[in-house]
This record gives sequence, structure tokens and C-alpha cells, in this order.
Amino acid sequence: MPPLLHTRNAVAASFALNGFCFATLVSRLPDIRSGLDLDNGALGLLLLALSAGSVIALPLSGRLIDRIGAAAVTRLGACLVAVGLTVAAAGVVTDVVLVAALGLFVNGVGTAVWDVSMNVEGAEVERRLSRTIMPRFHAGWSLGSFAGAAVGVPMAAVHAPLLLHATVFAVLAAAATWRAAATYLPPSAEPEEREAVAFSPWREPRTLAIGVMVLAFALSEGSANDWLSLALIDGYDVRHWVGVAGYAVFVCSMMAGRLYGPVVLDRFGRAPVLWGCAAAGFAGILLVVFGGGGVPVVIGIVVWGVGASLGFPVGMSAAADDPLRAARRVSAVSTIGYSAFLAGPPLLGLLADHVGTLRTLLVIAGLMVPAAATVFAAKEPERVRT
Repeated sequence: MPPLLHTRNAVAASFALNGFCFATLVSRLPDIRSGLDLDNGALGLLLLALSAGSVIALPLSGRLIDRIGAAAVTRLGACLVAVGLTVAAAGVVTDVVLVAALGLFVNGVGTAVWDVSMNVEGAEVERRLSRTIMPRFHAGWSLGSFAGAAVGVPMAAVHAPLLLHATVFAVLAAAATWRAAATYLPPSAEPEEREAVAFSPWREPRTLAIGVMVLAFALSEGSANDWLSLALIDGYDVRHWVGVAGYAVFVCSMMAGRLYGPVVLDRFGRAPVLWGCAAAGFAGILLVVFGGGGVPVVIGIVVWGVGASLGFPVGMSAAADDPLRAARRVSAVSTIGYSAFLAGPPLLGLLADHVGTLRTLLVIAGLMVPAAATVFAAKEPERVRT
């Protein structure tokens, strides 16, 4: 068996590399749009192929992990992401939209199964370490996305060939992930034993409650990603760079919450801390909307970022409390949570057309109420409390 700390580092690398690949794609979206001569609406339709791949793969990931193990599924996901990015880039270069859509679909499938498998493995490492660490894995994803953007932005600036950029870095990331997965822990049960457990996570009230909680926190995070800068620009008539700076403050605050949150979680437990996160998210958004600008709004952004930081990663841990059923439960909770990222932005955009971008954020504040009501589903079973 590999040393546990080696596995911890391997899982952290998997998260970072997944974020790197995501940012590699996002950083070249303008080139994909111009290369295929698409307008924004057509680009949005093209990106539905990515979402479709993820939506189809997420519910199936748990059974796949039960059958072949988290390490094999992580490797499979990384390879599919590399193939998908390469095919998508080839479609752009050859100006064939269907090829680009196929590549994005494959990328979406790979991203989904990679995401679920590394969360399942991260939860197993956390359980064996007997201390909270999952939020730091998710902070690693953010760091990886920053690194991907740090490479992608200058690549785009110098007009580096899209096919070369996407292929080289995706293949390197897949190779590094393949090697990292070699130090994953052996499964805690045989495939036959896991598959013999007859249950559906979609019929479990606790799993569904965790899913609702994760969905609310994911919308809190995702709405800031998509709308915070615009809300500040539209609502307070600030310059573009000020809106972007506000979003940067949110990202830094959320990352700080994920890096230091485990200390608080281990001291006070999941449910009280998550309730505090829901309250912080609620209060922070109200400050952003009604703060009037200046320092109150900055404070609101910081408080909102901290509030949004722990719901998603702790929800993954809670879904995986029982190692025998972890894969399917994490798969179900991920499916519910990621639906927020897919459905949230367009719905908020439609509402913003009627009430304004800034006031639209009040919907997210309202979602902190069901989040607070369901956080107790994430409470640790007594046998895993330390």
C-alpha cells in the first residue's frame, strides 16, 4: 500500500490538473469563437455539448468506480479530457463545428468521471487521515485553474496555435494524472462486494438533502463567477476593472476559506460550520446588494466568499461517509450540485433583464435558507467523528 501522505499529494495533484485542463479550455474560448466564426449565442449552443457530456456521465460515474476503482476512472477521465480537447481544437482548426462539438462532448464526459473519482478518493484519504482535508483539495483545483489561465492567457496573446496549445498541455496533464493515480489507495472493498450492495442514492433522504445543500452552495459560488463583476458594474456604475477586482476579491476569499476551513471544521463539526457558511453567504450578498458601494460592498464580497467556500467540498465528504456506498452517493450529489452550474447562469440572466443584475443576486441570498435547513444532513456519523 502506498504511504497515505503520498496518496494525499496524488489526489491534490489530480484536483490541480483537472482545474488546469478546465482553464486551458476557457482561456481559448475567444479563439474557438473566432475560429468557427460564431456569435455568442452560437458559442453558447456549442458549449452545450460540453454540458451534455457531463450531465450524461455524472450519474454513471459511481457505478463505474464501483466496477474498476477510483484510480482507473481518474486515468480514464484524464485521457478522455486530453482526447476531447485535442479533437475540439482540431475541429476549430479545420472549421468543422460538429467535430468541435464532439470533442467538447468527450471532454465533458472525461471531466465528469475524473471529478467524481478524485472526490471519492479524496474522501477516502480524509477518512483515513481522521481529519478534514477535502476543502484543501478543492482549493488545489482553484490553484490549478489559475495556473492554466496563467499559461493560456499569454498563449492566446501571442496567437499560439490552438491545436498545439491544447494538445501538448492536455497530454502532459493526462500523463501527470496517470502517474499520480498510481499512488491511489487500493479499494476498501472488492468490486463484487460494492456492486452487491443493492441501493439507489436517489431514494435516500439524507443523500438528497446533501444534494440540495450542495446545489445551493454551488449556485452561490457559480453566480459570483458569472455575475458578480457585471453586478458591480451595472449596479454601482464602476469601471470594468473595478468589477473584475471585486470578483478577484471573492475568489481569494473563497480560497482562503477552503485552505483554513478544515481547522474550524475539525474543531466544531460540519453542521455548525456549514450553518455559519450559509449565514455568511446570506449576509454577504445583502451587503453587496444594499451596501451602497465602497467598503461595505468589499466586506460583503469577502463574507460571501467565505460563506460559499465549504458547502461543495464538505458535501462531497458527507456523501462519502460510508466507503462501501461512497462512489454512487458522490455521483448523485455531484449530479445535483453541478446542475446548478449548468442551469443557474441562464436563469439568473433572464431574471436580470427584468430586475437588474445587482438585485438578481438576492435570489442566491434566498437559497441560503434551504442550504441552512439541510446542512444537518452532512453531520458526521458518530463512528467517523474524531
